Amino acid sequence: MGKHEDQRAELEVRLAAWVLAQGLSKTSLRQLAAGIGTSDRMLLYYFRDKAELLEVVLGRIAEAMTLSLTAALPLGQQFAPAALYARVAELAASAELRPYMDRWGEMAAAAARAEQPFAAIADAITQGFQFWVESRLAISDDAVRRDMASLLIVMIDGGALLEPLDGGRVSARARKMMQALLETIQ
Repeated sequence: MGKHEDQRAELEVRLAAWVLAQGLSKTSLRQLAAGIGTSDRMLLYYFRDKAELLEVVLGRIAEAMTLSLTAALPLGQQFAPAALYARVAELAASAELRPYMDRWGEMAAAAARAEQPFAAIADAITQGFQFWVESRLAISDDAVRRDMASLLIVMIDGGALLEPLDGGRVSARARKMMQALLETIQ
């Protein structure tokens, strides 16, 4: 890599860490620049516009979360739906992944409001997670595997979104019930 690419990559890492810690409410170019100790003009030197910057930064955050999930569930291993659900739901509710799930919830809310560039970015990340889950499900029928992956994503993300509420009791009960339901279809 050249010097320009190295400096941009360093900015991407710093921005991703800042957004992961601070959230999406502080994503004006000035706030992002101040958060990592640079100027908004410097950010625009390395990124075409705010949309590109957010796409890259949120992509890095999603990639880091995917790497954490992949460390626990490597590619090539396949699981019955109940087993995969149990492992991923537990990870999604963990303190390690809490910041990622918080950002995902913020991004999903912004996408639901059709805020750009969040809607397009969330769609791309969703497709990536869909593939990730599908590739780990031991279901031979392609359509059933796709639909089961979608169900698991909705249940895992919904549970993680609600985890901070009611002391986590609602999410814990839902995980237990989902686990029992999945075990009946094996």
